Amino acid sequence: MSDDHDDSPIAARVRELEAALEEKGLLDPRELDQVLEAFTHRASPANGFRVVARAWTDDGFRARLLDNANEALPELGLSMGGGLQVQRLHVVENTEDVHNVLVCTLCSCYPLSLLGPSPTWYKSPAYRAKVVSHPREVLEQFGLTLPGTTRIEVWDANAESRYMVLPRRPEGTGDLTEAELAALVTRNGLIGTAAV
Repeated sequence: MSDDHDDSPIAARVRELEAALEEKGLLDPRELDQVLEAFTHRASPANGFRVVARAWTDDGFRARLLDNANEALPELGLSMGGGLQVQRLHVVENTEDVHNVLVCTLCSCYPLSLLGPSPTWYKSPAYRAKVVSHPREVLEQFGLTLPGTTRIEVWDANAESRYMVLPRRPEGTGDLTEAELAALVTRNGLIGTAAV
């Protein structure tokens, strides 16, 4: 996907707000840097990889994750917290008949704590528009060709709800440990633009 995303006006507004808060003595830039560094250090796709690996090896966890991901995440020491509000996480499972893919058509809402910083293409207007209207074409651009009988469901994130895909466990992985399984998962698999 081409990168048509330009966030410079937003970045400029954020810098202006930071400067105004600093000037009024309401914000210490060192404290802000420490908070952001701590949050981004914890925000990693490795968290999502662990969630998937546990779901692949523990049917009870998988059921709880699909039923209420926010309640299941603490079992792995994870949460959707960290921001001003806690977003509801919905985990959608790929099956033999259904493949899920994520988008945020309004901006770039995304479960940062589980998937790490969003890829540039996820924020691009081209991806956001085309994945909704022509998901199969978009997936093929990512190198993922699905059978014509596979239904593709597109999930649109928003300020209150975030989504993560639970990919299908690859065949022939029955003897792998949870850590070895986690190493198979990719961030694109958690978004749905890859099989795993």
